[in-house]
Amino acid sequence: MEEYIIGNIRKIIYKNENGYVVGLIKVKSATTSFECLNNDTISFTGYFHELDIDDNYKMFGKIVNHPKYGEQFNVESYEKVIPEEKDSIVEFLSGGTFKGIGEKTAIKIVNILGEDAIKMILENPSNLMLIPGIGRKQIDTIYNGLIEYSNSYDIILKLNDLGFVSKDSMRIYNKYKTNTLNVIDENLYRLIEDINDFSFKKIDSIALKQNYERNDKRRICSAIINTMEELCNTIGHCYLHIEMIYKYTIMTLGNNIEQELFIECLNSLILDIKVIKLEEKYYLRNMWDAEENIVNRITSLNNKKDNRINNLDGYIEELEKSKLITYNDDQKKAIKEAIKKNFLIITGGPGTGKTTIVSSIIDIYKKVNKLSYDDLIKDLVVLAPTGRASKRLSEKNLFPASTIHSFLKWNKESNKFAINEYNKSDAKMVIIDEASMIDVPLFHSLLKGLRLDTKIVMVGDYDQLPSVGPGQLLKDLIESELLSVISLKELYRQSLDSSIITLAYDINNGKINESILNVNYDLDYIKTNNIVSKLKEITECYKDESYNDFQVLVPMYKGINGIDNLNKKLQDILNPKSKNKKELLVGDVVYRECDKILQLVNMPDERIYNGDIGIISRIENKDIVVDFDTNEVRFTPANFNKFKHGYAISIHKSQGSEFDTVVLPITTLYNKMLYRKLYYTAVTRSKKKLILIGDINALKQASLNNNQDIRMTTIKDKIIKKYSI
Repeated sequence: MEEYIIGNIRKIIYKNENGYVVGLIKVKSATTSFECLNNDTISFTGYFHELDIDDNYKMFGKIVNHPKYGEQFNVESYEKVIPEEKDSIVEFLSGGTFKGIGEKTAIKIVNILGEDAIKMILENPSNLMLIPGIGRKQIDTIYNGLIEYSNSYDIILKLNDLGFVSKDSMRIYNKYKTNTLNVIDENLYRLIEDINDFSFKKIDSIALKQNYERNDKRRICSAIINTMEELCNTIGHCYLHIEMIYKYTIMTLGNNIEQELFIECLNSLILDIKVIKLEEKYYLRNMWDAEENIVNRITSLNNKKDNRINNLDGYIEELEKSKLITYNDDQKKAIKEAIKKNFLIITGGPGTGKTTIVSSIIDIYKKVNKLSYDDLIKDLVVLAPTGRASKRLSEKNLFPASTIHSFLKWNKESNKFAINEYNKSDAKMVIIDEASMIDVPLFHSLLKGLRLDTKIVMVGDYDQLPSVGPGQLLKDLIESELLSVISLKELYRQSLDSSIITLAYDINNGKINESILNVNYDLDYIKTNNIVSKLKEITECYKDESYNDFQVLVPMYKGINGIDNLNKKLQDILNPKSKNKKELLVGDVVYRECDKILQLVNMPDERIYNGDIGIISRIENKDIVVDFDTNEVRFTPANFNKFKHGYAISIHKSQGSEFDTVVLPITTLYNKMLYRKLYYTAVTRSKKKLILIGDINALKQASLNNNQDIRMTTIKDKIIKKYSI
């Protein structure tokens, strides 16, 4: 008899054009030789025509031990397992609806009661007493759950048969209840709009199997919306032109469509107000609403009369004495305007005292309003876009700061905020640091959660990179030249002696002065054609440094000098293989205890956010436990895509963070990534020491290149238009 395993495809890690696949499969059953794999998630390799995630497959082959990647199942042939009625019942019973009922118990029930198990339990719950190991409490749980879901059972089985896993079937049913099948029959693609995390690719795969035509208007309309969302989120645009939408919609669909049919579908979306057309600009409805709300709220706040505050100069003098500090004229003006005005932007480069200004505004707001500390925390909120930035704010200002997502009480499952237009915050003043990082949709959500009269102060560096998400909010607001803006230009005395800050301003001015290199302790330049080799020499000196104190920043992921390759090299140097450290292979990446880890997505329930850095404290079975500054988070295999090695990270990911020592490779091989804002941002991440390695000519090239991708936004134009009316 041929040996095989039967399991559920959980993840495709790698696939090439020849059909070679590396993936993960959760083994449900196996022949005698492979019984040891039952209930384990293992990696498999082989050649496949087509594989669908969450579907079941029978795989024939053998276990091999790869010298680098460890134990794998080498597939010689395979076949898809056709679901039987009892499989759907097992999925239903073990899918989370019935607390405490796992897959093993569900299988026992089906094996003994058969395909009429549900009917038999509803007719007489005592039939469950035939199942070994089931107690009265479990019987009541199953019976009461079935009574509650008896109306939904047929619907959920139908959804399972369509190709949805039990968890998703329950989410669909909970959304539409008894109208579920009507929605599915009318337009399967509606699920993408109504239910969070249902991707076009996933629903499209199911729809095509249900004999939807490739040129079905419902499919094309959904593809247009999906394409526009993807383009806005990846490129940063707030609106798009029709040529771009058409080109990328064809790529989303995977088949050509006539332009007339595309325009017909686009026009129907405009009629349904899902897409807004203004002249030749096409906006997704939510992006249009976001821009409109931002413009209306900011201009309204900006036009309100200033608050009359007596003796502000006296408060500032008192603060100077108590903090042993002397503010320059711009700083004094920024503090006073922040207290008086209802909307203000404070912008400035490194060393101009932005953080000091935030601290001073907090102190004077407390005194002016005669608040206790507890009342101050209620009235004034300090926010930042990232977890690391908010933590840095808290430490420097000795005042609690949080991420915007935390403040708005973001729910990961629903992707909604609990603080919103129906449940507004009571904050009277909000200070937002690192404002260049805030994208348009997030700021829109923040404004919806604030009262109309809440004062807003935005603090940020105009010259830094724009947000990862859509828009260029800070840039557009400042460049309108119609809002209250204070620009800090004068450097603190201690900043004048900093070669790092001098270099940052040189980059911004497009002219690198090599005479500042290797003069002061804080800036070293090491010329080399072999960045990997030189990086090894440098990092050897920093083995004992805290992971928060030393960071390599790189502009791109691929290539010999890219993040992926450098992370492998740096892991060998800073955390070499050891018999005392457990390892786990994930795809082609080895994770090892004591590895430095970068968080890639927000996980507010775990109090970790995109850009946070941690250390693998231990590997337990198939789980990886990461310590984020005393906050331990357990990652299961399903969540391994939410982090990666953090020895070298992208400059974009470093925004909002500071490091004692930054190592910055510079080489002409980075090509199109050599532009001014990117390297200005990288240099300003360093607090105490910056080490440049490579070719200084590459940095000169970057400083001269002020041509970045132009983002298509209309906030600036709308502000100008509003003031011209």
